[in-house]
Amino acid sequence: MNIWENLPKPFLVLAPMEGVTDIMFRQVVARAGRPDLFFTEFTNVSSYASDKGRANALERLEVAETDSPIIAQIWGKEPEHFEKTAAALEDLGFAGIDLNFGCPDKNVNKTGGGAAMIKTPDLAIDCFRRAKKATNLPVSVKTRLGWSDPEEYKTWLPILLSEHPAASTVHLRTKKEMSKVKAHFELIPELVKLRNQISPETKLIINGDIKNRGEALMLHKKHPEVDGFMIGRGVFTNPYCFTNHIGTREELMELLNLHLNLYEKQAKKYALAHPGKTLSYEPLKHFFKIYISGFPGASDLRAKLMETHSIAEARDVL
Repeated sequence: MNIWENLPKPFLVLAPMEGVTDIMFRQVVARAGRPDLFFTEFTNVSSYASDKGRANALERLEVAETDSPIIAQIWGKEPEHFEKTAAALEDLGFAGIDLNFGCPDKNVNKTGGGAAMIKTPDLAIDCFRRAKKATNLPVSVKTRLGWSDPEEYKTWLPILLSEHPAASTVHLRTKKEMSKVKAHFELIPELVKLRNQISPETKLIINGDIKNRGEALMLHKKHPEVDGFMIGRGVFTNPYCFTNHIGTREELMELLNLHLNLYEKQAKKYALAHPGKTLSYEPLKHFFKIYISGFPGASDLRAKLMETHSIAEARDVL
């Protein structure tokens, strides 16, 4: 079954975000109101292809029951590693595989992966073909308009669409623009036209500056041929962004407690898998602003939580 053929129109997706959309936070979002489709964090194909790095890669690819359906997103620059990883993902419970050709991270780009693939289209296509050949799962891509000029989409996207990906997510900015400028919504009609001309079966997903379900539905009313919309940073403003609900203080605190519980559970699993090591607590602090915001005393409470060093200390503060 091709998951992309069984989604509503428009469908909503939680954007894959490094250090954010891990197995713990995806479960929190599922509790608040899940999207139609989840993506994993980015997994490096070279890590999976390496005996030394495979265990770490598999940890990043761990899924929860509430994740389904979920797409595994992978990145790298070695075609043979894309092939090897794609072949393995079919047995790990994923509904599809997505190739990241859009990540703007400097370290990722230095290796030739992510958005740097825009500058090496032949390599990108080789990686896509290797992945597609190795699996029965639908293979999709996530990219940007271009590397430095939004007009690059005119040459870059036709190259990708000519490979007939199951879906194509386009972040409406270039790598150089990052998130410093407004998303180029004015280009949506042109993207629809390209998709319709080259690969009408490809699902078109728009990403960038879409904060919630309401904004996605408004965009779809204006551009009904777009199949789906991806929400990224909007989840930081409201974890209920895939619904029409605005969380109360009590509801947000409940979600925070769920996140702390999930962290404790994950920490125990990590300790068993890595004797003598502990799961870092610091990354958890990045999430506090999601739950502790918008009510009297929130900033003071958040400041106190930022000074904690363990779940026990956080619970004492709460």
